[in-house]
Amino acid sequence: MAIAFDELRILLIEPSDVQRKVITQHLNQAGIQHTRGASTIAEAKEEILRWQPDIVTSAMYFSDGTSHELIEFINSNDLKDTLHFMLVSSEHRADQLEQFKQAGIIAILPKPFTPDQLQRAITATMDMMEPEPLHLELYDVEDLRVLIVDDSMTSRHVLRRVFENLGVESFVEAENGQQAIDILVEHQFDLIVTDFHMPEVNGSELTQYIRNSSAHAHTPVLMVTARANEPQLANVKQSGVDALTDKPFEPATLRKLIARLLNS
Repeated sequence: MAIAFDELRILLIEPSDVQRKVITQHLNQAGIQHTRGASTIAEAKEEILRWQPDIVTSAMYFSDGTSHELIEFINSNDLKDTLHFMLVSSEHRADQLEQFKQAGIIAILPKPFTPDQLQRAITATMDMMEPEPLHLELYDVEDLRVLIVDDSMTSRHVLRRVFENLGVESFVEAENGQQAIDILVEHQFDLIVTDFHMPEVNGSELTQYIRNSSAHAHTPVLMVTARANEPQLANVKQSGVDALTDKPFEPATLRKLIARLLNS
């Protein structure tokens, strides 16, 4: 059953009473009226089970733990497909943010965030809940064969879910580039989606293999990585990657990239 924008339920988890009030005001101004608050990890866990919100908007650090523990709690209670996680933090260190990017969260908002950043994050969440179908000129979407390569099981799950929402039905998953190469020896795909940083064979090396393979040289490669803005990825397209996007990604962005790659 479809849910209206103004019916969304958001649990705001923030240790500061002042910050909770400020963010609640921003949510109200964006049209979100159903909000509740929690100031600790323990309170948040209780409220998640009791209220079953659509979105959790959380700071990173609390007196009784970090929001990564909340993500693990959500996953362990099989809520990851119905509850969407949004991080609101002033943290800028890449190593601290990467674990959240790999966890399949819907957005990372800075402190302070702008109304536009909040609106985009909520819109991305709605797109996960009520996706717009993917329309292709050269393919039947349900017949697309997609290879997803990522050493994060959670990231693979999120990507697969997005593709399923778009109407794709045929998937193969690989945990790293070497496993993907072994799969490509025997199978053909219409699209390959890969992470960059992986053990054994990384995304750039995998793409180079694909471009040097007579069987797969023309297969589109989309790289979805938590470190898309790092200098070392500035020239990654030289390896043959057709498109590059960051984690967390907006489903609408991914849909447009896929349509461009497969309609060209």
